[in-house]
Amino acid sequence: MYIRRVKGPFAITLPDGSQMTRADLPSPNTRRWVASRKAAIVRAVRHGLIERDEACEAYGLSEEELDAWTAAVCQHGERALKATAVQEFRD
Repeated sequence: MYIRRVKGPFAITLPDGSQMTRADLPSPNTRRWVASRKAAIVRAVRHGLIERDEACEAYGLSEEELDAWTAAVCQHGERALKATAVQEFRD
């Protein structure tokens, strides 16, 4: 059996003590971005599970889009990633 070697860690421990692995990431074929999937990508990038360029390439995101998600989480928490909350957290 062949196991593909990935760059970076396979699992990380988040600040709340929970574990996050590459298996917890959404599928690269994802087309519908709900808040929980966006949050998983932001968490993975911020804590070093995957790199920014790897996330952008795998999920077809622009740098600006990933930056906007990251800024929303930093300023207002993961709740700000919901599409219905855009006007509430708009600057």
